[in-house]
Amino acid sequence: MTTKPSPLHLISRVAASLLGGYAFVWGCVTLGIVLLLAAGMPYGEAQTLAYLLAFLVFLACFCWAYAAASLARVWLVLAGGGAAMTGAAWLLTRLPA
Repeated sequence: MTTKPSPLHLISRVAASLLGGYAFVWGCVTLGIVLLLAAGMPYGEAQTLAYLLAFLVFLACFCWAYAAASLARVWLVLAGGGAAMTGAAWLLTRLPA
């Protein structure tokens, strides 16, 4: 028998799926564009490819946020992973060419 989740838990889960998923996708897109540019792809094509893949990544993050057992892990992976990827992309842009 399961217990009914509290309203705060539900709000946090929805926020994690939307805001955390957005942060994770932002990190994926920025890091993806930087890596594709470093691989020699033109900017327009790199941006288009990253944006197309972003839809699939956001869908996976959104669904996983509701399926995961641990809400803390969801926040850590989505928000923390997004921040880490964005930071890595920023650092890669600062490297000398």
